[in-house]
Amino acid sequence: MRTMRIAIGQLWQETNTFNPIPTSRADFESFGILRGDNLVEKMAESNEIGGFIQSLRLWPEKPEIVGLVRLPAWPSGQATAETFRWLHDELISSLKNALPVEGILLALHGALAADQHPDVEGEILAAVRAVVGPQIPLVATLDLHANITPLMSTSADALVLYHTIPHIDLLETGQRAANLVRRVLIDRAKPCTAFVKVPCVLPAERANTELPSGASADLKRKLQALESRPEVLTAGLATVQPWLDIPNLGSAVVITTNDQPQLATELASEIASEVWSRRHEYLPELVSIQDAVARSYANPSGLVVLSDAADATTSGAPGDSVWLLQELLKYDWPRPVLLTVVAPNIAEQAEQLGRGQIWTGDIGGIRDARFGIRIPLSAMVENVFDARFTTSGHLGSLAIDMGRSALLRTGQIYIVVTSKTGPHFSPMLFQAAGLDPFAAAVLVAKSPAGFRAAYASRAAAIYSVRAPGCAPSDFWKFEYKYLDRPLWPWDEIPNWQPQPILFQSQL
Repeated sequence: MRTMRIAIGQLWQETNTFNPIPTSRADFESFGILRGDNLVEKMAESNEIGGFIQSLRLWPEKPEIVGLVRLPAWPSGQATAETFRWLHDELISSLKNALPVEGILLALHGALAADQHPDVEGEILAAVRAVVGPQIPLVATLDLHANITPLMSTSADALVLYHTIPHIDLLETGQRAANLVRRVLIDRAKPCTAFVKVPCVLPAERANTELPSGASADLKRKLQALESRPEVLTAGLATVQPWLDIPNLGSAVVITTNDQPQLATELASEIASEVWSRRHEYLPELVSIQDAVARSYANPSGLVVLSDAADATTSGAPGDSVWLLQELLKYDWPRPVLLTVVAPNIAEQAEQLGRGQIWTGDIGGIRDARFGIRIPLSAMVENVFDARFTTSGHLGSLAIDMGRSALLRTGQIYIVVTSKTGPHFSPMLFQAAGLDPFAAAVLVAKSPAGFRAAYASRAAAIYSVRAPGCAPSDFWKFEYKYLDRPLWPWDEIPNWQPQPILFQSQL
């Protein structure tokens, strides 16, 4: 008998359609494409793919793990149509070359949009299904900021979502997906999925699942409790990436049972109803730039973290906002103030000048000229370094390379200037620059929620700042052109009731 073959692959990027910088093939190539055995060898400890691999290696049946292709890019603007065609061809050709296989596991994000292709993952899953037919189990993992569509649900046999914000369960999500494939292949489970589109888009600031209570934490625990039931194969809630100006945007609930359509429908309706009834709990409390900085200055000791979500690079913003820097420069700080800017030209100029020299020029507002500003600055080049490290906590174990970078200092204000985008909140980024982020007076985290995994337990105060940018916390106040309305919080929708759609796997 031939050894069972399970194919694994990844396509991962979170799109922000308000970011004017398009995502190209070069963005995927620079992040790090892996193929075949190289994928299996290098990703065994990382994120969802690592979860796939670790779970598959524990199967008594000892399947052969067949690496397809890993195609990751950092969150940014809409992908070009050419990039979509390339991604499609890369993944589908790798699959065709790997056949025959008995199962497929794909690690997707779920919020990748391209020019003329607003539902990239739906199209990719449909293309995979067209290649392998209805009898091969196809299971995909998704970020819980995915924009789940009917095409995604009907093309895959099951969609397995993260449960956590900050995202600390990536490895476990991959393991859950691989275990589901085994239940189908070995135990002959028959996936039946109920899908509910909930007409709301929920801010991330108050979506922390790791708090003792609150809507997000309560819903996480309910989903996990459902998955502990043997008749439930997976249960997920996607609260969606807000900065996608595309049709069919909205939150979604997916419940997959073992051939129990009525149960799937009932559970999906129950979770969707609770999401809808508690949607107001997600609205953030925002502080103006002026008030946030004033409160930080008044804090005598400890670390104050300012969440600049509007320029969150993990939300696809460009990372060169200096609105907070402009306000911070008005104060004489007794202890270090740390913040970041993506500015490859300044990083290069600083390296040419060398340590101890003075850099003078304008900073900010190049990558995001729509919402950003440019301000004059004169600062000493404190350090020049390679911004390379491996993340932990939020985003799991992920190798990061933000290129040659510089540390500028003016008074007690330290500005980490990177050549490329990345997690512009990570303690490891500041540490790579030679700074201790936990000893600072103020740290600006370009993140709406994920930064809390690193700082919540050690911060004296955290403020979510209302600032201009491509990823605003109060997104419903900004102009969208392509949304299907009504949609909350843009609109009030009286008497909404869930209407589950059933998808029965043909396995």
